[in-house]
Amino acid sequence: MPTQDSAVRSIGSAMVAGLARLRSPFARGTRRRNQDEFLAELIRQVARMAEEVHRANLIQEYRIAMEQMDRTIDDPSLADARSTLGGISEAKRRQMIFANRQYASLLLSYRIGTFGWRELLGHLRILCRNSLFAEYWDRTGEHRRSLPADSLERRVGEAVDSIMEELSEDPDEWWIVGHLGEPPCP
Repeated sequence: MPTQDSAVRSIGSAMVAGLARLRSPFARGTRRRNQDEFLAELIRQVARMAEEVHRANLIQEYRIAMEQMDRTIDDPSLADARSTLGGISEAKRRQMIFANRQYASLLLSYRIGTFGWRELLGHLRILCRNSLFAEYWDRTGEHRRSLPADSLERRVGEAVDSIMEELSEDPDEWWIVGHLGEPPCP
């Protein structure tokens, strides 16, 4: 029996070695394909990680900006340093800063992918119905015009301008969605 087991093992080993030799010309191609697939998947994962880091950086920058806005709302002397809007009361300045905060929050949500272009426009359409936000928007138009034409904030601002124009023409039909262009890249 021991010789029989040894023979079976020898035959089995020979078959495995023979199969390996038969496959060796093909194995190189398969190995190369596997390496290419592995590399492509690795590149996709690195790209996803880069996107996540970018989103995390946007969120962190937003947190810093919101902390500063909160401080300026709480302390009128800081509000004077932060705001470029002149000729308004302390209370009105705080309201304007808060309106900016609401807009920035919606913009961030779009940038990080919480919702898409159409949903952003829906939220903005509702925000634009607020008279205080409308005043804020009117007072800060010059700020937006100074932004580069291809920037996301400039393009979103142009969409809000269109919404404001639609609302001024027919405020009772605020919920009707007009064509506001294709979404800008976040």
